[in-house]
Amino acid sequence: MGFFERWLTLWVFLCIIGGILLGRLAPGLATQLDGMNLMVNGAPVVSIPIAICLFLMMFPIMVKIDFERVARAGRNIRPVSLTLAINWLIKPFTMYGIALLFLGTILLGLIGPEATDLVKLPFGLELAVGSQYGSGTVVMHEGLRMLEVPLWRSYLAGCILLGIAPCTAMVLVWGNLSRGNDGLTLVMVAVNSLVMLLLYGLLGGFLLGVGRLPMPWQALLLSIAIYVALPLVAGIITRRAILASRGEDWFRQHFLPWLQPVTISALLTTLVLLFSLKGAVIVANPLTILWIAIPLTLQTLLVFWLGYLIARSMRLDYEDAAPAALIGASNHFEVAIATAVMLFGLSSGAALATVVGVLIEVPLMLWLVRICLRTRHWFPAARQPD
Repeated sequence: MGFFERWLTLWVFLCIIGGILLGRLAPGLATQLDGMNLMVNGAPVVSIPIAICLFLMMFPIMVKIDFERVARAGRNIRPVSLTLAINWLIKPFTMYGIALLFLGTILLGLIGPEATDLVKLPFGLELAVGSQYGSGTVVMHEGLRMLEVPLWRSYLAGCILLGIAPCTAMVLVWGNLSRGNDGLTLVMVAVNSLVMLLLYGLLGGFLLGVGRLPMPWQALLLSIAIYVALPLVAGIITRRAILASRGEDWFRQHFLPWLQPVTISALLTTLVLLFSLKGAVIVANPLTILWIAIPLTLQTLLVFWLGYLIARSMRLDYEDAAPAALIGASNHFEVAIATAVMLFGLSSGAALATVVGVLIEVPLMLWLVRICLRTRHWFPAARQPD
């Protein structure tokens, strides 16, 4: 690893601090950047500044992918099966259990047992003021009927939305940084995206206790198109053009080394943006951020180690095991945020919980990438870093 990659943890820490300071010192700039979104049904689905950074993160990865290898990876069903089992049979329910334990019991006294939150009424419900619905009561607020629910339950709803949304974009970065099989990661992203279209609404509705959750398919398709399909198409076109005009030797010896720092630079820029956009939230709610972050962090670690150790017991190659574990640990926070805003409202505790998921995602996943690199000798035929 080069100097830049070796000290990545330090750069991440400095970018987090720099982002928070930027949000405090230039709140107007942060507000302006935060407002640059593509909207679906009134919910911010794609942040344009973040989308630009993600494109710069994804493009170098996509350019390097040999699609003959993707075809071979698609025939290896063991890591794909492991990923599907972790993401859809285990992760949603462990998220529910861990968040319920911490937010509803262990941390309830700190959150406030009597604290309440105002959220939107469920779609299609016409209830009179004073009516009971689940754990909430219908109240009138600023001329609108709202549902008053315990605050911890609102946080729980946001955690659930994160738990049922496995990552379909950033995991390509985590897999690449861990020296995993990029072709396999792309196959798993494609499979997970299709499964999300089928199970997201049903599983979310069941765990939230609201019946069938409205499927934010527009938000999901838009985010996949921008975060995955766009850099994928650009990478394919660029790779073919360079190989045809300059040859493979020039591509590998000159183009790829020039492109190598782009992914990490874009990742660090994304961190600065994320923490500058949400710096005011962090400063205004430091303890709340901490209470929500505890179950989210524990859930991430549990799912990662479960997937990683199962992969080891299955004797998967390291380059297949790392992305299989990382894709389960990370979340598709863009869809989770959009769903929370559409269902519960922009100012709801559920929306805040999904934002906390964004804030802890990058530092935590980078730490897990480092764990993967340090333990690659656990697996047969572990590929050494380039």
